[in-house]
Amino acid sequence: MRTDGKLDYLEMTATGLPETKAFYTAAFGWTFQDYGPTYAAFDEGLDGGFDADEGAKPPLPVLFATDIEAMLAKVEAAGGVIVKPIFAFPGGRRFHFRDPSGNELAVWSEG
Repeated sequence: MRTDGKLDYLEMTATGLPETKAFYTAAFGWTFQDYGPTYAAFDEGLDGGFDADEGAKPPLPVLFATDIEAMLAKVEAAGGVIVKPIFAFPGGRRFHFRDPSGNELAVWSEG
């Protein structure tokens, strides 16, 4: 349900739309709605937070995985580049990767 003042949409860049769509489909099972040759929309859920640590580079989309090791393998197999291997943080573990367009994202898992 859309509500005034709530986060509603996340737009990222794509240097190669077909390659970017193929990556997210292979790694995470995303589906897309094309709007012309240069735009594809996705509907995959959204929560958020702010990171005030020195060196933080928002925005950082963070995806969830029940099995973080399996998801890391899927990301690598789909062509993602791991930029921060799995590490622990308060509340779980996560890793960071770059997609084929150079966007940095993270994947987190509980425990």
